[in-house]
Amino acid sequence: MTVSQERRTAVVAGATSASGLALTRRLIEDGVAVVAVGSDAGRLADAYADLDAVDRQECDLTDEDAVTALAQRVQEEHGGADALFHLVGGWRGGKGITTQSTDDYAFLHSSVFLTLFNTTRAFYDQLAERGGRLAAVTATAVAAPTAANASYAAVKASVDAWLQAVAQGFTKDGSEAASTAVVVKALVDDTMRAEQPERSFPGFTHVDDLARTLASLLEAPAAEVNGARIDPDRG
Repeated sequence: MTVSQERRTAVVAGATSASGLALTRRLIEDGVAVVAVGSDAGRLADAYADLDAVDRQECDLTDEDAVTALAQRVQEEHGGADALFHLVGGWRGGKGITTQSTDDYAFLHSSVFLTLFNTTRAFYDQLAERGGRLAAVTATAVAAPTAANASYAAVKASVDAWLQAVAQGFTKDGSEAASTAVVVKALVDDTMRAEQPERSFPGFTHVDDLARTLASLLEAPAAEVNGARIDPDRG
């Protein structure tokens, strides 16, 4: 089974973020069923109050057992996931190497990498079987880390490496699935622009452009996007 099937299901992790909301709306416009995953039921309800068709799932993605149960629900209720879009993130930094704290690194590792680690393992078989798509957002900081953002860049480098490893796994298993990294400097949305009208946000990617890029992966040939690192501002 491939992602060309008539009714596809995408799991959006980090669904209450601005990027999660933008992607969910884009997927719905494209006729894709969405399982919106967030850590707080109240925020999910508020974020999707006008989108009754969205399956809202509260889940602590740092909890392996909870994520396994989530994947089982998606299998039972939707027949499996055709896409897993990981939009869980966060940022912590310092003024230099010695100011990178263990607490900040632990936060980044847990929120950015551990959530991806758990979700990709839980949904791997579904994606491999259905020729699905896995995508997560990584950062330009990986290629040009600074002392101030050292912890963040190191964790995002882990995300890059993990996505590459999953891509190799799909190839090794003979699957038509694909694992893709979408690389941005930072994200911006309309609310941020309205709150800071004097700021130009140079190099930032609008969440709508990110959503367009992620949604397009469902139609892209696996050979073109498996293991790829895509810049949404360059096509």
